[in-house]
Parts: sequence; structure tokens; C-alpha cells
Amino acid sequence: MTVNMTKGQAISLQKNDGGSLTSVRMGLGWQAAPRLGLFGSRTREIDLDASAVLFADKQPVDVVFFRHLVSDDGSVRHTGDNLVGGVGQGGDDEAILVDLQRVPVHIDQIVFTVNSFTGQTFQEVQNAFCRLVDETNGEELARYTLAGGGAFTAQIMAKVHRAGQGWSMTAIGSPANGRTFQDLMPAILPVL
Repeated sequence: MTVNMTKGQAISLQKNDGGSLTSVRMGLGWQAAPRLGLFGSRTREIDLDASAVLFADKQPVDVVFFRHLVSDDGSVRHTGDNLVGGVGQGGDDEAILVDLQRVPVHIDQIVFTVNSFTGQTFQEVQNAFCRLVDETNGEELARYTLAGGGAFTAQIMAKVHRAGQGWSMTAIGSPANGRTFQDLMPAILPVL
């Protein structure tokens, strides 16, 4: 059963049977919002990019994004860049796979971000979400919906972090500005 998350909400990534999740997918989906113009409604393509920044003791040690598709240790993998969004009509337009069992022990947090590479604001985006899926069975575990648009070009969406022997996910939903994950680092650090 999916948990519809609110900003700041955390959930455990333990399975119902008490076991731990082994592999998860953070999916990102979006559509360009129609704009009214002189000749009716039309949309403009929007290139949103999903990134995952891996942290060890609040220090960034690796990143997975459209120009670096696999983490150095191989535990995190980006499925590829989508330049327009809306392909799946509610499905994932970009996805990042995390093999939780292979994440090195010194990595304690993985922060997922989304940014508008083309510079459009989220006022021009609709139906944006990130969701966490159990990759072993395809079950959606949690969904965070970006509501309200906004005059910003990026968002710190969520983080997966170690909690005891397992992992938890926290919905962050913090707006930011930047075209790449590097631009977002000052906004990421306060949410660690």
C-alpha cells in the first residue's frame, strides 16, 4: 500500500514481514503545464533532471545524474535522461535505482533532487512527483507529490538514510534554484 507523504514525513523502509528492502527505485514524473497564449493553450517542453547525491557524515562523496549514470561503487544507477517528461502519463520519466545492500557502510544518506536543466520554473510544471518503489516486486511504497508550482527551478525531493540496521525515507520538498545538482548543494546541506 502506498503512503502519500507530506513534507517532512519519514517512513521506515522495513517490509511488512519484518525484513528489509534490498533494492528500491526513486521515480520522477512530470508534465509541462499548458500555457494560455494568443492562439489558445500550448505546452513547452521541460527538461527536469533527477539526481542522487551520496553523503558520508554530511560530506558529498559521489553523485548519480544524467552525466554520471552509475555511482563509483555501482550501488546507485540512473536509468537515463528524459528531455521532455510526460511520457508515462503518470509513470516514471526518470528513475534512479538503489541497491541498498551494496551501498557502502560509510554512505549514510542519499539525497534525491530534481532541477530544471532548461531553466523553466516549476510554475510551468504540473503533475510532478517522486515515488519510492520496491524494485524486487514493483510495489509502490511512498509517493511525494509536488503541488503548487512555484517560482523556483529545483527541489530537494527526498532522502533515503540509514536508521539503525535498516533505511528510512524522508520527504523533504524544499524549493531551490539551480540548473544542476552542483547549484543545489547549499540547499541540500541544511536538510542532512
